[in-house]
Amino acid sequence: MSTLQTNSFLFFAATSTGKRTIGVRQAATDRALAEVLRKEKMLLLRSYRLPRWATTEKGLRLKDRAALNEQLAQLLSRGVPLVEALEVTASAVGGNAKPIIERMRELVAAGSGFGDACQRVGVFDRVTVAVYRAAERTGDLAGAAKQLAITARRQLAVSGKAATLMIYPMIVLAISVVVVAVMMTVIVPRIGKAMSAMGAELPWFTQLIMDTGEWMRGNVLVLMGVVGFGAIAGIVLRKKVAEVVVRSSRRVPLLKDVVLAQESARFFSVMAAMTRSGVPLADALGVANDAVGHPELRRQLSTLRTKLIEGGVLRALIENVTVLPLATRRLLIAAERAGDMETAFDALATDMADETDRRATRLLAALEPTLIVGMFLIIGTILVAIMVPLMTMASQQI
Repeated sequence: MSTLQTNSFLFFAATSTGKRTIGVRQAATDRALAEVLRKEKMLLLRSYRLPRWATTEKGLRLKDRAALNEQLAQLLSRGVPLVEALEVTASAVGGNAKPIIERMRELVAAGSGFGDACQRVGVFDRVTVAVYRAAERTGDLAGAAKQLAITARRQLAVSGKAATLMIYPMIVLAISVVVVAVMMTVIVPRIGKAMSAMGAELPWFTQLIMDTGEWMRGNVLVLMGVVGFGAIAGIVLRKKVAEVVVRSSRRVPLLKDVVLAQESARFFSVMAAMTRSGVPLADALGVANDAVGHPELRRQLSTLRTKLIEGGVLRALIENVTVLPLATRRLLIAAERAGDMETAFDALATDMADETDRRATRLLAALEPTLIVGMFLIIGTILVAIMVPLMTMASQQI
């Protein structure tokens, strides 16, 4: 089954008032880009296809997915035909997502199922497509879209918290780098020259810092080139860098608890959407496991699914998923006995999202003093290296 290949374009266009504008849009071809801009009352003048590594995100952003599902849930629940609902939804998402939604509308209008249309445009993951297809079979596409919208909003909240966690250390790190760079390239060399002119005998660690500062001052362009190359390499290899960061985050104390809570929230959100759509538990587990990145949790859930297919009972097998907290396992056992797994999964998704927020707040509280201490250790080392010989000279003069 073919998929719609989207590309990122840098474009120059003229508006209806004659002004020139520049921007970035996603579209299959230059002609498709021109059609998208025409609907926005802009005339395409020139376009340049950007390389794949320069594309920040392929397909629908998480915010656009949330808007798509919210609009679909609202419109379909009120009896609006799917083709018309997609037409309205195209106006609610971002500019890059419009051609994708419009392509989906064309496929559905031509007779394709909604799940098939989502797969053919090539921007939805396997979990989302599976939920849509299951919802089509049960006739509850509106309910599935509502659940996916809730899941997307939860993920946005968690991502926002993660961004907050990253902003603080990045600010502290940036300040530390600037301060150290100024001290090493401006202050330290001058003090070193003054001490040498006075014939002071410098300790080895002071001499080492002085020599390092002199080298940095004489090779500023080299250092700037290294930093620039590192920034470009980070952009090009951002996926590999992200994978390394994620793997490392699962081993760092406190941070690994945040990651586990986040993975659990994603898993239970997908399970809630799948069970709501009438998907059997074993099949839902097979799809939801694709949304889990935590290796141990994924391994234990995979074993659970295998034994469940072989005839095992959930209330007995769930005890072996030791990565999940005991209270979570007890709740799932009670829900399985009551035959209300959907409510349990939804409640656990909410609880895990709240737990992620609490653990992230706890991590940030521990991170603040650690970063401050680290910053002062770096700067303090330089200050001590400068002050020790100065104090020695002062005491000798006395």
